[in-house]
Amino acid sequence: MSPEYFLRSLLLIILATFSANASNWLYLAKLSSVGSISEEETCEKLKGLIQRQVQMCKRNLEVMDSVRRGAQLAIEECQYQFRNRRWNCSTLDTLPVFGKVVTQGTREAAFVYAISSAGVAFAVTRACSSGELDKCGCDRTVQGGSPQGFQWSGCSDNIAYGVAFSQSFVDVRERSKGASSNRALMNLHNNEAGRKAILNNMRVECKCHGVSGSCEFKTCWKAMPPFRKVGNVLKEKFDGATEVEQSEVGSTKVLVPKNSQFKPHTDEDLVYLDSSPDFCDHDLKNGVLGTSGRQCNKTSKAIDGCELMCCGRGFHTDEVEVVERCSCKFHWCCSVKCKPCHRVVEIHTCR
Repeated sequence: MSPEYFLRSLLLIILATFSANASNWLYLAKLSSVGSISEEETCEKLKGLIQRQVQMCKRNLEVMDSVRRGAQLAIEECQYQFRNRRWNCSTLDTLPVFGKVVTQGTREAAFVYAISSAGVAFAVTRACSSGELDKCGCDRTVQGGSPQGFQWSGCSDNIAYGVAFSQSFVDVRERSKGASSNRALMNLHNNEAGRKAILNNMRVECKCHGVSGSCEFKTCWKAMPPFRKVGNVLKEKFDGATEVEQSEVGSTKVLVPKNSQFKPHTDEDLVYLDSSPDFCDHDLKNGVLGTSGRQCNKTSKAIDGCELMCCGRGFHTDEVEVVERCSCKFHWCCSVKCKPCHRVVEIHTCR
């Protein structure tokens, strides 16, 4: 092996590792929700941040609790969207939070990066609108009359500030000098796709004004969609994600579909580089926990069904007694009293 080839290979490994660990900041979600990131010294102790993120933390202390909430939002939404899939977004108490799954360029990693960048943009924007931050507030640029006949007023969500902060904080590792590997390009693309899922689904909320509740005229403002809507959009993008490879257009490195017969992806689509494992068996090397012990649906033919979830290994069936509230009655005034009802249900778990 020539020295030049060795150095080039080593550089590619370093760049891949540098980029693949870019989601380590999600470890902020593991911090106690009781404590607050209110001192510069705390930033130095935060696990998972690179030095430039530590510097951002020190300059934006009041925003960091929102970043933490964004990380928590992202993890919770990921686990909701994938609750019935073989990979269910389970987290670890080590770095990276999602295990080695996100260090590979799979479509699962694409979703994690997208929902994470969206989580930060969403949480920071929400903090702006609720008056928690001194550096931002409502979006006052949305003013005047509209062609639909209503008046722009109220507190429009300042999504521009939330997106800008997400870009600065979440994208910082990939935008560092030298991080131009195909994985860095993949991460940057998916980060932006996550933020687009909010931007492209902003909605108009209105309040009517007039005598006795009539709607003689109304004032409206722009609001973010619920984060569940953002998760639903990105889950659809996950199912239709495009496999890509790096190419050069002039002196610029870009990602293009690996299959030239596929249409080019848009800024809103998720992209990935590597095929996903089947997630069936425990594979510590690749961070796969497997599906042994997972609950499955005996009657379903979808991925949550026992046949697919258990990867053909079969399943155990146990009968368990559950206690539910039943025969509830309202008593004046003002309580609801219920009886405990016991019933036996079957629980199916993968072998």
